[in-house]
Amino acid sequence: MLELRALTKRYGDRVALRTLDLRLPRRCLTVLLGPNGAGKSTLFQVASGLFAADSGDVLVDGLSMRTHARLALARIGVVFQQMSLDLDLSVAHNLQFHADLHGLPRAVARERIAAGAAAFGLAADLNRSARELSGGTRRKVELARALLHRPPLLLLDEPTVGLDPASRHELMAAIRRDVADRGTCVLWATHLVDEAQLADRVLLLHKGVLRADGTPEQVSSTLGGGTLEQAFMRATA
Repeated sequence: MLELRALTKRYGDRVALRTLDLRLPRRCLTVLLGPNGAGKSTLFQVASGLFAADSGDVLVDGLSMRTHARLALARIGVVFQQMSLDLDLSVAHNLQFHADLHGLPRAVARERIAAGAAAFGLAADLNRSARELSGGTRRKVELARALLHRPPLLLLDEPTVGLDPASRHELMAAIRRDVADRGTCVLWATHLVDEAQLADRVLLLHKGVLRADGTPEQVSSTLGGGTLEQAFMRATA
């Protein structure tokens, strides 16, 4: 569902991503684990079309971001690290605007907004402005928005930043349900090892280079054994 081919991105003389090669299948929750500055956000910005790679390519469901960007982007749902709701719009209007951008018929959009609100406990907040919501509730709105057009690929960049433990657990559970129900391919970026331990697959990114790839247990073994946290600390010291 997501393929990176020799992907490289530079900022001047600094290489943020160095010839990354990667293939992610459907029905898989993959955590991209790395410290701050590892290149995680840059990877998401390139994969979501905000930045252009210096070399290499990103393919979404076989569609190149270089030659078929519009079709590729239609298959992606994104939650960025920084909050991206319009604070002056209501929750319902934020969701409807996203549905309009993806060309969903109004009747379909209404059904999906209602379903998303029910799934994330937002039904009572639909008429509230986003500005009135807590950080955790805003995150739920962003996730509901990312799923409105039923994308087969979901990119989540540090989605639990600022959330309390209960909200983090609810968010992970919601993503797990979507992977199971729709066969979604999820790439979840984080620097929190406990989130990576719940993944089907872990990618360890450090200084723009993929250092390890496998189940949490395989990654720990590849990096010298012990717990995943111990392996992560050794690999990124």
